Amino acid sequence: MTDRKTFARPLEGMAWMLASGLSFVGVNTIVRALGTDLPVAQSAFIRFAFGVVFLLPVLPGLIRGGLPAAAIGLSLGRGVVHVVAVLFWFYAMARIPMAHVTAIGYLNPVILMIVGAVFLGETMSLRRAIAIVLALCGTLIVLRPGVEPIQPGHLAQMGAAVSFAGSYLFAKRLSALVPASVVVALLSLTVTLGLLPLALWVWVPVTLVQLAGLAVVALLATVGHYLMTRAFRVAPLTVTQPVTFLSLVWASVMGSLVFGEAVDPWVLLGGGLIIGAIFWVTWSERSTLPPTAPEA
Repeated sequence: MTDRKTFARPLEGMAWMLASGLSFVGVNTIVRALGTDLPVAQSAFIRFAFGVVFLLPVLPGLIRGGLPAAAIGLSLGRGVVHVVAVLFWFYAMARIPMAHVTAIGYLNPVILMIVGAVFLGETMSLRRAIAIVLALCGTLIVLRPGVEPIQPGHLAQMGAAVSFAGSYLFAKRLSALVPASVVVALLSLTVTLGLLPLALWVWVPVTLVQLAGLAVVALLATVGHYLMTRAFRVAPLTVTQPVTFLSLVWASVMGSLVFGEAVDPWVLLGGGLIIGAIFWVTWSERSTLPPTAPEA
């Protein structure tokens, strides 16, 4: 019954995913606009601290419910990996074009397929192998090593993609132990606490504009994940996944209009090849791959 209902609402799912993508583009635009005036660790800490504030109404109930011992260890592990991912992402977002960050971020599901085969003993089907090769070709098109200089921001975003994939693996294990709301709350708490000493180490004065901007970033990210969840509830990934490619289009448009970044057709082509490979293997195998939107 659930499957029929899910497949019966594709347009609604596409609409939720479109709205989610726009929310994340808003996140990227604000972080890009804030630039490098604040240290990376401080910006990331403030963003996640606001996320904890948004969760305050539900935290008492989560704490009273208690946690399995295994969930505590997994949450701490995920917190460490996610801290690394967030630091990489904030660094990249402030230094390279928005479209580049978005295109490289599409690699998350591809990295998970590789990790699943190498470390988790999952079967590497021919389709998945082809999808991985196509996605890596798309990455080379985006970066064009030898033609365009690869900047530290590009390497940071590659690190972010790998780290976010690791965070998803922890989340997958956690979701079998505690409700989704608890998984989200634990992530916000552990990442905020993990970033705190790093932020204090490099702390500089913060303006009201910077605080307001990072508060909006936290709000938009929360809304984006909520909208994405709604999309997954009413439509399969084979329907919603292609819509995520529009995030690359929006990022290119916003980068051009707001920051004067040139619209690079090679980035659009490479990003399209990555998301096309993900969509093809998702459709052909009907497997559940993780979302490609940013998780910062």
